[in-house]
Amino acid sequence: MEKILDIQPLTMDKSGIKKGSMKGEVAVVTGGGSNIGLGIARSLAWAGCKVVIADINSETGYAAEEAINSENELGTALFVMTDVSDELSMKRLAENAFRTYDKVDILVNNAMNMRLSNTIMRSTIYEMDQSYTISARGVMLAIKEFVPGMKRRRHGVVTYSATAFNHPMGPSIYCAGKAAATSLMMSLANELGPAEESGIGVFTFIPAGVGRLDPEKLKEMPKPREGDAMADMPMEMPGYPGFIPPEDCGAAMVYSISRAKEIHGSGIIIQQAFKAMNWQFPKPETVPEGDMERLGDRALSLIFAYMGFGFPDQEGPFRSLGRSE
Repeated sequence: MEKILDIQPLTMDKSGIKKGSMKGEVAVVTGGGSNIGLGIARSLAWAGCKVVIADINSETGYAAEEAINSENELGTALFVMTDVSDELSMKRLAENAFRTYDKVDILVNNAMNMRLSNTIMRSTIYEMDQSYTISARGVMLAIKEFVPGMKRRRHGVVTYSATAFNHPMGPSIYCAGKAAATSLMMSLANELGPAEESGIGVFTFIPAGVGRLDPEKLKEMPKPREGDAMADMPMEMPGYPGFIPPEDCGAAMVYSISRAKEIHGSGIIIQQAFKAMNWQFPKPETVPEGDMERLGDRALSLIFAYMGFGFPDQEGPFRSLGRSE
């Protein structure tokens, strides 16, 4: 099982969250059978949640269910083979979740095909369609299945593993699909209104630089071609000797879920969650000082109009964003 999943011990004890403090909550994690999704699912279970793992890969999905149940108790996790882009498959997921646990309190939209990661000019229209179908369509279908129950009970959390809307490494269609889903999430936050009134917290979470990649092994691999997605990927993340482990990402996501009503309508980068938790980094000397820059609440709807420097003879409130002096 460990060989199939490549898991390491959880790090939730560093999060400040009490073990079992989310007892009684039920979470659905799409793409929960491996990597980031599995780290989140395991961390939610540690915090006391029942967890429904939705994944298209049955081998890793059943292994994830077994792993979580062995770490906690039988019945903590349920795997449901799911294609998030297929409406009937998502309805079966919901039926299984409600039949087993009666409700869903937390929806973590995480599923995505990482192979859809190349430049626009090297990608096909089919790959673009797949990116949009898994990200945007999958998020929409999940929202339609699980948010109505949250609204009736005036209780819930909806989050999404987002990414940059453009990226220097070039996974353009990957970013495009996720940008559409991020827009859906922020629109949902606006439609539901203040979390204090609806009882539902909605936010996006960017798990930048998370994975089980060994920088030393990557150095031995053939050098990527110019323009490839991995060509300019940094080998070390701030505070780490390499990539951020999925277990640490799970802790950061669960911490953010625990404060969902406070960050409703926001986008959170994993490093912001680490800072809020006073995280114990393995290499604290590499963590930059100061707050990470945030934008106002209208920036999301306007950011595509304000990106770049604009006309050279005009000045504006976002003029300095991204400028390299």
